[in-house]
Amino acid sequence: MDRFYSLAHASIDFHFKQSPRDFVVEEIPLYEFSGEGEHLILQVRKKNLSTNEMIGQIARYLGIKNKEIGYAGLKDKNAMTVQYISLHKKYEEALENFNHERIKILSKTYHNNKLRIGHLKGNRFYIKLKKVNPTSAAKIDEALKNIEKFGMPNFFGYQRFGNDGDNHILGEKLAKGEARERNPRVKRLLINAYQSHLFNLWLSRRLEINTLVNSFKVEEIESLLNMPNEEVKKMKEQKHPFKLISGDVMEHYPHGRLFEFEGAKEDLERFNLRDVSPTGLLCGTKVRRATQNARDIEKDYDDEINADGARRYAWVYLTDIEGRFDRQEAQYEMNFTLPKGSYATVLIEEIAKRKINE
Repeated sequence: MDRFYSLAHASIDFHFKQSPRDFVVEEIPLYEFSGEGEHLILQVRKKNLSTNEMIGQIARYLGIKNKEIGYAGLKDKNAMTVQYISLHKKYEEALENFNHERIKILSKTYHNNKLRIGHLKGNRFYIKLKKVNPTSAAKIDEALKNIEKFGMPNFFGYQRFGNDGDNHILGEKLAKGEARERNPRVKRLLINAYQSHLFNLWLSRRLEINTLVNSFKVEEIESLLNMPNEEVKKMKEQKHPFKLISGDVMEHYPHGRLFEFEGAKEDLERFNLRDVSPTGLLCGTKVRRATQNARDIEKDYDDEINADGARRYAWVYLTDIEGRFDRQEAQYEMNFTLPKGSYATVLIEEIAKRKINE
């Protein structure tokens, strides 16, 4: 799909390819482990393996099923990543002799509970961009300053859609009962890709609307968007680059309850202060929909499917951002922290203002 970007600069030229040397991820746990309990918590470093592949290697070594190993989140395959896994401490002695060229156990502790999906606070990234000239480096500096100040759109990254980028096509058929998949994990993955695809289309449309609001007069936007004049005026007055619309479903940030945006100045200020953030729809059942003018946009990216729906932050914030240009090596290095579920590759694409996986 043709994607809209949040930043106003022209495309920046540099080279990026995911590899263990240029893409490093370290998981930040949701809580401090207790140091006691029946579950063994391992901090594991892996290279050029997906999380599922890494778990499969450890499970086969121990002669157990993959599901006996808990983890908080999936990490990129084409990278060096550090994350935590859990398993029963009865396997601790057997792991003493575990050896794999792409997996290293860095540390261990104990906890009362098994790790579950989502039990992480976020991820810390180190990324290296190559073939960067001084002009491009200055543009990257400026882009990072802007993102540090305002945040960025929370698109799903290309990793979500498979090697060919088309997992959502089969996912739609599965979600509507037009195809079958026996493996429940694969089926869930493909349906999630379809939900993610619609979310990305919706978010790109909202960024397009932001651009129109910034670029045209109120009376021109009213006809372009088929939106009430009063709504457009309110959007024009907003300071934040992401324009809130009446009926948006907001969520306390970085976690909390959902509520409806009704145009209150107090909620606009809370958004500017990063206390709340708008959410987008992951279509399905048992999920709250937007209302009013926001729903008029959202409904074009909604679908009746046999899967649980959810809301996802449309806008997120990076923390602890660092950027360094090495003129001699023509490289730009950056470190930053993202909340769970957000993609570092989306940040790179926002800066580049183009796709990076082609």
